[in-house]
Amino acid sequence: MPVESVFPRLEALLPSVQKPIQYAGGELNSVAQDWDASEVRWALMYPDAYEVGVPNQGVQILYEVLNEREGVLAERTYAVWSDMEELMRGHGIPQFTVDAHRPVGAFDILGVSFASEMGYTNLLTALDLAGIPVHSADRTDDHPIVLAGGHAAFNPEPIADFVDAVVLGDGEEIALAITEVIREWKREGSPGGRDGLLLRLASGGGVYVPGFYDVDYLPDGRIGSYTPNRSGVPWTVQKHTVMDLDDWPYPKNPIVPIAESVHERYSVEIFRGCTRGCRFCQAGMITRPVRERSKETVSRMVERGVDSSGFQEVGLLSLSSADHSEIGDIAKGLADKYEGTNTGLSLPSTRVDAFNIDLANELTRNGRRSGLTFAPEGGSERMRRVINKMVTEADLIHTVTAAYEAGWRQVKLYFMCGLPTEEDEDVLAIADLAKEVIRTGREVSGRKDIRCTVSIGGFVPKPQTPFQWTGQTPYEVVDSRLRRLKEALRSDRRYGKSIGLRYHEGRPSIIEGLLSRGDRRVGRVIEEVWRAGGRFDGWSEHFSYERWHECAEKALAGERVDLDWFTVRERERDEVLPWDHLDAGLDRDWLWRDWQDALHGEESVEVDDCRWTPCYDCGVCPSMGTEIQIGPTDASKRLPLTVL
Repeated sequence: MPVESVFPRLEALLPSVQKPIQYAGGELNSVAQDWDASEVRWALMYPDAYEVGVPNQGVQILYEVLNEREGVLAERTYAVWSDMEELMRGHGIPQFTVDAHRPVGAFDILGVSFASEMGYTNLLTALDLAGIPVHSADRTDDHPIVLAGGHAAFNPEPIADFVDAVVLGDGEEIALAITEVIREWKREGSPGGRDGLLLRLASGGGVYVPGFYDVDYLPDGRIGSYTPNRSGVPWTVQKHTVMDLDDWPYPKNPIVPIAESVHERYSVEIFRGCTRGCRFCQAGMITRPVRERSKETVSRMVERGVDSSGFQEVGLLSLSSADHSEIGDIAKGLADKYEGTNTGLSLPSTRVDAFNIDLANELTRNGRRSGLTFAPEGGSERMRRVINKMVTEADLIHTVTAAYEAGWRQVKLYFMCGLPTEEDEDVLAIADLAKEVIRTGREVSGRKDIRCTVSIGGFVPKPQTPFQWTGQTPYEVVDSRLRRLKEALRSDRRYGKSIGLRYHEGRPSIIEGLLSRGDRRVGRVIEEVWRAGGRFDGWSEHFSYERWHECAEKALAGERVDLDWFTVRERERDEVLPWDHLDAGLDRDWLWRDWQDALHGEESVEVDDCRWTPCYDCGVCPSMGTEIQIGPTDASKRLPLTVL
């Protein structure tokens, strides 16, 4: 049956809300296909505001991949602000897509991409507005399948009661596979109803259906086991890995927002995965192995993306873009092509030991020279050994010296506070490092307008990393260390005004820690917070630690677990973790050994990048049937890799 647009009812309400343009749709390169001509219909959601969600690379890629498939329709939806939510509830307007303003509840599948756990409450708002029961157990054949993906879905247990299915890893191929399963199921007359479809998705081993697994708990509150409760459902579910990125050159036609967004650029992912081995970095662990795009594919993608969008900035994205084996050729080729135009090039945060002035000069040849960002992560060399971020103070000073000599005036340094084994002195060392950066910059440049911005985030232990067992640092300790650091920076008049300090207090990190390593019992906390008004918890102005703390006490009353149990408690080696039945390819024993190596402090064992050294046997390649893919484009020039 035809599905009508809600826009005629919505349009009259738009003057009453902030930033009404974000709900209007009609962006360049957006798609609104014929509903009746489509067999399978996806609603893709990024559970945050439009301005944050519209540039999201994952959603943009799936949007194009799905809409290119015959008989498939994909539209986008985002979290609505509280003023719009109130009006929608008052006027009976459901959660809608921005492409054709169709009700989300009418689609076959609602795919939600979680980059952060702090968007969980926004999912509940969207489900409720869409008329989809918040609990998956209450849904009928008339409701969409709610499918979660993204980095924060590698431990989906806190939202297990709210989603029907979960996909781990890369989405391009599995999204199309899921589409074909749904198409075939519908053509056959939807046998078995909703449950029959979920069983088809789960039995293939590529989709995790939480409802098909029972969990039991030990008397002390720990997890006893996860057990499939349906025949044909695998005991473990593996992640998906796209092995040839040159075959997936998306996005080809990036959506150009008509409202202001956080990234006004065309972004091309030049490679996926990272094997630097930073122990805190979930993204680097779960996206292994490294898979590079060829320089020819990158060039073609940039040319088409810029032509189809009109963006004046191109972002060369990855977890460590300067590590691409052909980054010099890529940067020079693009700089040559766009020299004399208004198109600028940029890299995200750059590793200190991968930066070079020649590369930076190529990227800024068009005259756009902003500040440089580096991420030492740990304040002291001891701390950097613990986290396997093998950058010495001498390395950093050498790099910023070269930058200041080459004409840069501002450097941003990113650190974390609350890392495992951290002491006050490790954080105070950040002040000494920042002062030395300013002193050196003034000396080599002969100028006084040298600036250094120190940005500090709270460390949150993540699943599928060597730090998944560690106890999180209490927020009171983190806040105390940050106050002392601020005093150390401001007390020295020689440098105080030249050093900017930005930091996040410790309490939001504790809640993120609860959500990142929680189990199904945490779902009660999420729902309690949502019903108490929790929305947009990733935004500091909307976040309330008091609300989360009070709701956790209420939701977990009578249990052997509480907020501290999920966060500051250190796990034992053999404890069943909520994500142990979800396979990212990483060998659990290897992760534990790396965690033990980290505890050696000054003597912490260094793990080199396995692209250029013998294999460290993390387990990904043999268990996933994958391999590292690195340039150069000419395969005859590939560097040999030795595997122990």
